[in-house]
Amino acid sequence: MFVQVCLYFYCKCLWRCLKFVVRKLTGRCELQRICYNTKPGAARTMKIEASLKGSKSKRLQTSVSVHPDAIEKTIDDIMELKRINPDINPQLGVSLQACLLQIVGYRNLIAEVEKLRREPYDSENPQHEEMLLKLWKCLKPNSPLKARISKQWCEIGFQGDDPKTDFRGMGLLGLYNLVYFSEWDTEIAQQVLSDSLQPKYSYSFAIVGINITDLAYNLLVSGALKTHFYNVAPEAPTLTHFQQTFC
Repeated sequence: MFVQVCLYFYCKCLWRCLKFVVRKLTGRCELQRICYNTKPGAARTMKIEASLKGSKSKRLQTSVSVHPDAIEKTIDDIMELKRINPDINPQLGVSLQACLLQIVGYRNLIAEVEKLRREPYDSENPQHEEMLLKLWKCLKPNSPLKARISKQWCEIGFQGDDPKTDFRGMGLLGLYNLVYFSEWDTEIAQQVLSDSLQPKYSYSFAIVGINITDLAYNLLVSGALKTHFYNVAPEAPTLTHFQQTFC
């Protein structure tokens, strides 16, 4: 244990010394080197995020969790702290802003998704009921729903007469994703539903959709989707990006 602790501090000190030497030789700090030497996208943003989080400066560490409205001020603070002249390095501020928008946006997306996941389906809420009925109309446009509580719901993969009981695990998030898929690409959604009813496949469309929502949620929270979102979202990733990933 003692040897491991000593090795950790040795490597940490060695790394800081190496960064100092490289800055003196190149005339650029780590953030500058990343922005100038790495193409826009996940590679750059993740390096910037790691650099800021690993900084010995508290101001830099907290820059990855600021409010979106404070990003411009945060960029100014970073430039001042790193003694970078924005007039000589105009592109650096633009690159840092794009990276921070993605980093902060990812954190905010987790909060938004978590809020939907924690909100239970409420059959007394007209908006919830409207979304549920929209799901049916998208998937079964030629088969009118005879009643709100009906065995017809089993035709699109729910377990019982009232779908609200199936949303317990993922809350409204599960419904949001199913409705988005059914609206965003109706033809494909109907084909997937049709396949689910074939003996060759035989799976519950709605239940599998809710389970895939659970998978996407866990990948998001663990950070496993960062690479994907940092590549597809030029700025802050949104709920729409999450729903497209689900699809």
